[in-house]
Amino acid sequence: MLVASFQTNRSTMGESRTYEDFYKFLGIKPQALGVVSKLYEENTATYVTEAMRNIVYRDIKAPDKYMSLNTMCFEFGIETNNIKRIPFAAIPEGDGADGTEVTFYFKENYYQKYDIFKIDKTMQQFIVLYRPRHRSDGIWAVTTRIIDPDYKSVLDIANCQIGDTTRFQSVAVPEYHEEGYSKYQSNVEKHRGYITTHRVDDSYSALFAAHEDVFVNMKGTNKEGKEVEKIYKMDSVKKNLLDNFMYVRSNGLLFNKTNVDENGKSTIMDPDLNRPIYIGDGIIPQIERYASKYAFSNLSVEVFQTIISTMNEKAKLPTGNKYLFIVNERFWLLVQQKLSEFLFKFKTNGTYMWNKKDGDYVKVGATFDSYEFGGNTITFKVDRALTREYGTEKGYAIAIDLTADQTGNVEAPIQLFTLRGGDFINNHYLGVGGADGLTSGPVSSPVSGSKLINWGYAGVGVFNPYRSFIAREL
Repeated sequence: MLVASFQTNRSTMGESRTYEDFYKFLGIKPQALGVVSKLYEENTATYVTEAMRNIVYRDIKAPDKYMSLNTMCFEFGIETNNIKRIPFAAIPEGDGADGTEVTFYFKENYYQKYDIFKIDKTMQQFIVLYRPRHRSDGIWAVTTRIIDPDYKSVLDIANCQIGDTTRFQSVAVPEYHEEGYSKYQSNVEKHRGYITTHRVDDSYSALFAAHEDVFVNMKGTNKEGKEVEKIYKMDSVKKNLLDNFMYVRSNGLLFNKTNVDENGKSTIMDPDLNRPIYIGDGIIPQIERYASKYAFSNLSVEVFQTIISTMNEKAKLPTGNKYLFIVNERFWLLVQQKLSEFLFKFKTNGTYMWNKKDGDYVKVGATFDSYEFGGNTITFKVDRALTREYGTEKGYAIAIDLTADQTGNVEAPIQLFTLRGGDFINNHYLGVGGADGLTSGPVSSPVSGSKLINWGYAGVGVFNPYRSFIAREL
């Protein structure tokens, strides 16, 4: 068992302790990002895949059983990241028809090149193609493309009026990417997915010094079974950038829509580099195509039992299933208010999830609340990302069957795909003064400042999208 936690201290408090640089640890063992995921339990998509070690590593050259058209494609059988809402400052130009560009206008320089954002009212997603252009009166023009796989989507201009809001969602960059930004704040079918490249950057001046250090305490057991503890250190810039990377990555794995057509071609090209930007489907878009859907006005025991019975109809067996309910805060409140008496009748149990590494179900996560119902284990996971996505006034829940595949080649129900060694890549672009602003030696820039870059490859596959359910309050 490995337990990890953040602890913030002044750097002088580390003098009497032995510690290593956390980014050095990640650079040597990029696959250890699964351990890091335990620090971010709120990021559901990352937690149920990487933290559970449900990962498929793709080799760049050697083909494997998931090999398809290229290494970015896979096939399978069935501290302060305040993401605020940005209102329109003017009516957009263009409608995006036939893959044309759409220009939006905002009062602040918020969305940057390669950012993916969505319109709150319509849920349409857009990717920024160029750096924002500053217009008169503090207006910023952002040129985008609609994210779709067939060039058929058109901007819903009626819901893009002045004051209507948008929201940052994720980032996708092409091959040979040169920049990135961060925000402070049972059917037998073949399904195809794509690995997305995520990247975030942060820069700091040579005079930026004497800031707090963040210590990461990790407890585990050695070969003799004795408990050991290791302490790793990050400064605040690295901590913020890691938070940004984990947020962008998890949000992309949860919400992103694909822009790849049926022939495996990206419908969006980087206008400067003339290279395709591949965006893979997230968990929710994969589920939405096949899931049963139910709209309710009053959450009751009957509604809840309808969801369970529908899920059971699609399961291999009527009992012994492991269901995960990912819910927004409104739905969680309704569960507590409407079903409290019902829930109290059942014994609280540990949450079980399929772990590919151990080949069995293991208990995980203090933030998961579970109980047994009709011989099935039911798990609730509150995810604030769903609250940001669907609001606080209407309940929203996604039910996923986490029961492992019962075929001879057992697979975890949800798995993360990445290139081997490409889970997490960290680079420094050093200017005068080096990484700490006080180091002599060769540099890559004459500017007295440096840049820190986190990037990596990630895609997600839902191996049983038919065995899922979406419930939404009217």
